[in-house]
Amino acid sequence: MKKLLLTLGLAACAGLAWAHNCPNEMKAIDAKLAAADAKLSEADAAKVKQLRAEGEAAHKAGKHDESMKKLGEAKTILGI
Repeated sequence: MKKLLLTLGLAACAGLAWAHNCPNEMKAIDAKLAAADAKLSEADAAKVKQLRAEGEAAHKAGKHDESMKKLGEAKTILGI
C-alpha cells in the first residue's frame, strides 16, 4: 500500500513539474524566434507564432499536455 501511495505521489509531482515547464518552453521559443526571424520564411514564422499562442492558451486553460504538444511543434519548426 505504501508503494502505491508513493507512486501516486510521485506521479502527481511529475505532472506538476511538466505543467510548470510550459513557460520555459515559451521563453525558449521566443528567444529562438527573435534570433531566427531573418532565417525563417514568413509562413514558418507565422506558424511558429500561431503554435506558440495556442500553446500559451492551452497552458492557461490547464491543458498542459496539449500545450506541450503545440510548443513542441513550434520548437521542431525552429530546430530546437
